[in-house]
Formats: sequence, structure tokens, C-alpha cells
Amino acid sequence: MTAHTTQRTLVTGGAGFIGSHLTRRLDEAGHDVTVVDDLSNGRRGWVPDDVRFLERDLTERDAVEDVVAPEYDLLVHLASRKAVDDPDPRSQFRENTDMTYDLVEAALDAGVPDFLFTSSSTVYGEAPRPTPEDYAPLEPISAYGASKLACEGILSTAAHAHDLTVYNVRFANIVGPRLRGAVVPDFIEKLRDDPETLTILGDGRQEKSYMHVEDCIDAMLSVYEHAEGPMATYNLGTRTTTSVNRIADVVADEMGLAPDYEYTGGDRGWTGDVPKMRLSIEKLAALGWEPSIESTEAVRRTARELLEEL
Repeated sequence: MTAHTTQRTLVTGGAGFIGSHLTRRLDEAGHDVTVVDDLSNGRRGWVPDDVRFLERDLTERDAVEDVVAPEYDLLVHLASRKAVDDPDPRSQFRENTDMTYDLVEAALDAGVPDFLFTSSSTVYGEAPRPTPEDYAPLEPISAYGASKLACEGILSTAAHAHDLTVYNVRFANIVGPRLRGAVVPDFIEKLRDDPETLTILGDGRQEKSYMHVEDCIDAMLSVYEHAEGPMATYNLGTRTTTSVNRIADVVADEMGLAPDYEYTGGDRGWTGDVPKMRLSIEKLAALGWEPSIESTEAVRRTARELLEEL
């Protein structure tokens, strides 16, 4: 971070997959970082030892008011219920939006100047590809996507009505070490259980953009350094895509296996799944940032990293 002199950052969900990588990067750069996480998705061991850690449930308003203080220059909000096929979508929508509203209100009350929000490609629904940030109308097809879009609306209101600069980043599929509950670790675990047969959700032709977490962190920091508010919205992804069948091939190859594939059928893996996704990153490129590795290479690197880790 060069354009900002931020030294004090609060990271919600900072013990999770992406949050822990961001926390490490900020800590290594000499920033004063505080992580708040309920450890429902994250792990305490993923947070560097010298980083202040608060175990709190931010779905409770008192917890939000307790942790957001005037001392912070930046609030990075990654915490959310992330499952696209959450079994209780109403509760997921309410928790995600209430938490964001409470955090925004607390940030305004405390005078925190900058707010970086991690949104998702799911806000676009099934949109033409590559999808630019100004595509409309936004029609998400999952409660998760709807909650992210609602959170963006809350943040936009605060950015335009109050003295808060919002950096809103919409993620493609982020992969890398510590990834759980996603296609690459799922295939690894399935093939360890049964090296002969791999069950693939849908028809295997779903095709999406996969971005390595280290590139994701670089892109987030680039947006924060160079973008201008009050509401700066940027897609984060790669220019290329990878099919689920190709991911299966890559994982099997890295494991030295040649399994038969079985399919559950249909054009998507689950209700709310967007079968094909690729975000336009031209706006991000205009800031001077490009991904260092493309989609399939990110998948292969992740497979190698997770095979060691898992």
C-alpha cells in the first residue's frame, strides 16, 4: 500500500481462507492489523502470532460495536455466510446484510474513513461474458448473491451520503492454500477415498474463472491504492476460464491417477450455481494491474498446494 499511509486495519473474517492471506500480507508490510473472526470458517492458526485476534460473532450487534473503533484507518469486511446452496437462505441473507449494515453504521460512528468490501461475481447472475462492472440489470440467482448485492447497496448509500470511501471488489472463484468446500479440495478428497471413480456435479461443462489467492490479494491492494471513491467497484478475476472437467483432469494428473468420471447430470452443480462465469477485468487493468497466472494454471498450482496441505 503506497498511496495510503494506512497503518491500522481491522479485518473481519481475517482467519478465513482469503482473510488470513490478506492479514499475513498486511502484517509482513508492517501494518498494525486486528483480526475479528468467529472461527466458523477460519482457523486461529492461520493468523500470524503477532496479529491481534478477537474471537467475536459479528452477527451480534454488540460485538460489532465492541470491535469497530476510531483507531482504525481501514475496515476490510470479508466475513459472511458463503455457501451458494445454504440450507437456510433466509437466515443467510439476513445475517450477511445485517452484519454489513451494523459494520457500516459502526464505521460511520467511529469515523473510520475507508471500507473495503469483498463482494462476488454472483451479484451478476447469469450475465453475458465477459461481464463488466456496469452490466445491468443485476439479477442474482442465489440468496448468497442477493445478500452481496444488498450489501453493496448499503455501502453505496453510506459512500454517497456520508464521508466514507468504499472499495467494492467482486471476486471470481478464488483458489489457493487453505481453500475448503470448493471444487479442487473436493476432488482431492474424493480421489483419495476412491482413486478409480470421480463423481462430478452437473455435466462437467460448467466453466468459470479461477484466480489464485496471491493474485487476489495483489489486486485488492491495487484497488485500494489506486482507485477513487466514493464507491469504487472492481471485478477481480482472470481473462481465461477453466471447465469442471478440466479441473478434474488437472487434479487427477497431479495425483498420478486416471479415474472414470461419473456425472450427477444437469447443466449446473446445485441450485443457484451459475454454470458459466467470466468477469471483465479491463477496469482493473486500467489501474495498471494484471493477474500473474491464468485460470487453469491457478487451478494446477492450487492442486499442488492443497495436496501438500491436506
